[in-house]
Amino acid sequence: MASISLDHATVAFPIYSGANRSLKKAVLRVGSGGRIARDAGQRLIVQALKQISLQVSDGDRLGLIGPNGSGKTTLLRLMAGIYEPISGSVRISGSVRPLFDANLGMELEATGYENIYIRGLYLGLTPQQIREKTPEIAAFTELGDYLSMPVRMYSSGMLLRLAFAVSTCVTPEVLLMDEWIGVSDPSFLAKAELRMQEFVGQASIIVVASHSYDMIRRVCNKVVLLQQGEIASIGTPADYAGFFAAAGQS
Repeated sequence: MASISLDHATVAFPIYSGANRSLKKAVLRVGSGGRIARDAGQRLIVQALKQISLQVSDGDRLGLIGPNGSGKTTLLRLMAGIYEPISGSVRISGSVRPLFDANLGMELEATGYENIYIRGLYLGLTPQQIREKTPEIAAFTELGDYLSMPVRMYSSGMLLRLAFAVSTCVTPEVLLMDEWIGVSDPSFLAKAELRMQEFVGQASIIVVASHSYDMIRRVCNKVVLLQQGEIASIGTPADYAGFFAAAGQS
């Protein structure tokens, strides 16, 4: 069965700044609201996540909430294996699929069809699986002849269609999402919503970071509130209605 186990996991980023770079700009570049400290070499570091201990089990739909910079995206990337903890441990059982970077695994000079293959390999699919899934993926994107063109010619919406179609062609055991679906095209949004509902029903574990209480309430059965890179509390969606109301988020 799928599972996620974090034991006192800490993630920190050193800040490399020249004389012409202010501390403020360096911290903004890191993009984290974590705590600023110094390491043994007296380098400034941002502690994006501190001593995170969390167990996510088969069947859990976990929502990550908190103010901007609280560590939600960093935690997702830690679970995806993009970041390594400087201390503590992360153990994941099951296939993992991150859905929070449309450009991840994309080659701009390659065609849409070539990127189906490239991104499929990046996501852990076998060449045979990719070949079998390519017609379905192509049809889902509705990109037609554009799939034979380099993706550098695509609009951001077209690129997202392609990335979404490849990333959701096989249901993973662990699905990681930053917000729900950022698709602006209403006709494609309906298809994407239907596909995501299928994922919600089929994936063993879903972890989603969101500012939307409506989405958290619809999808999740467990919620983690992050503040300054630490777990402030864990509860159910109903426990955090007041948090979203106070933040003016629905």
